[in-house]
Amino acid sequence: MSICLQGKPINVTLIQVDAPMTDMEDEDVELFYEQLQNDSYNISGSVDESGRCLCTVILPDNTFPMHRMESLEVSSYNLSISVQQEISKIQSYQNTLIVYLEKLSNLTHRVEKVEMGDVSYTELDFTLLKLEIREMESLALQLNVSLEGSNIIVETLLMEIRNISVMVSQLESYDQNNVLAVRREIVSLQKRLQDCQKNQTVPSLPPVVPGTCDHGGLVNVTKPFVVQLNWKGFNYKYGGWGKDSFVNTSNKDLLFLAPLNTDGRIMQLVRFHSAYDDLLLYKNPTDKSLSSNNYGQGSGMILYNNFLYYNCYNSQYMCRMNLGTNEVQRQILTNAVYNNRFSYAAVTYQDMDFAADEEGLWVIYSTEESAGNIVIGKLNVTSFTIERSWDTTQYKPGVTNAFMICGVLYATKPVNTRREEIFYMYDTHTRNEGMLSIMMDKMMETIQSLQYNPNDHKLYMYNDGYLVNYDVTFLPSSESQ
Repeated sequence: MSICLQGKPINVTLIQVDAPMTDMEDEDVELFYEQLQNDSYNISGSVDESGRCLCTVILPDNTFPMHRMESLEVSSYNLSISVQQEISKIQSYQNTLIVYLEKLSNLTHRVEKVEMGDVSYTELDFTLLKLEIREMESLALQLNVSLEGSNIIVETLLMEIRNISVMVSQLESYDQNNVLAVRREIVSLQKRLQDCQKNQTVPSLPPVVPGTCDHGGLVNVTKPFVVQLNWKGFNYKYGGWGKDSFVNTSNKDLLFLAPLNTDGRIMQLVRFHSAYDDLLLYKNPTDKSLSSNNYGQGSGMILYNNFLYYNCYNSQYMCRMNLGTNEVQRQILTNAVYNNRFSYAAVTYQDMDFAADEEGLWVIYSTEESAGNIVIGKLNVTSFTIERSWDTTQYKPGVTNAFMICGVLYATKPVNTRREEIFYMYDTHTRNEGMLSIMMDKMMETIQSLQYNPNDHKLYMYNDGYLVNYDVTFLPSSESQ
């Protein structure tokens, strides 16, 4: 390309135009010449003999840099592989973190249960907790190193693990100074109590065959034997417990434990153990949750022939749940008061108290017609109805609890915070009622539930959240009261 302006060499810029010069507008031509004056390419020029301007344009080597393009492609490919590898690592780390976070959540829940007193304290529990925490901390550190840099999720996880480690150490220190020591002392006292019971001198009374009434009535009860605190903890002071009370049951060792909610009213969950040792060790429980329309109310429940009997929530109805099918049947208890109208003294919502003995299943309740006095109803378990009832003169809110033995009602009242007295009886066979005095020691102040079991001649007491039982002694049949 040759350009000569006024016969002098000039510097021009070569540009690409999409249209011939002849097709350009004036403004485009001016712009074209303005760009030519940019000093991008060197043009040397001379004038020949005829006055023509000859220009030589020296263009740089503008060949496309293919080698750089190839290098860029290789770098891009390697970078793509590296990114894919990092994505795979992140996915792997994310899966690992999910597992760790789930473990940490479970561990946090366990520590909270220990902290709230919902489970028993043992040295082995703390040892296992610390081992799991150390394992998680080690794995989290390895994960942090493998990431080769700061990672907020992993650092947060490490911080939570270390916080929970400090919490466990504090709990262990507190426990060693208090709870474990108290628990060891309780175990020691229980052993001494058992030894004392074995060695104590008792009157020589003829044995009474379980399930029979070949005796003259209740005459004494032993010292209380504290089994343990209910598995939910100190806050669950209301509830009931015991064994299947049906005389001919094939599950005489089946135990139920039903702490009410902390409101002292609603029974929502019942736990069952097939053996006494399982109850002691919190092993192999079977939990049954009641549906919202079949909640229980109060501490008057009982297990009888594989059915759990209780007062239906907020109603005049009796409920019974078949443990085999979980089906709940409802039946109205005619004229019975409910919703804490005439409950026992110091115990709320126990308007219906189910009881069992050698003669069958009973319900202890009150009516408006009886003005709050105890009414004893004999249940027909086939039709689930009251087949017969007895009115007493004992005011129900004037007693702390009651139970049945061989068709005789026994009622208790407090003497002080540590003693209870069986003071009243009513015989459904003779319709005679009377006063008596049999003292019972208790561990805590309030009796929430008291049930007799004819299969082992024991009283089962739920005492401010503690599971307690007593052995009972009977008079010989010739010395009936």
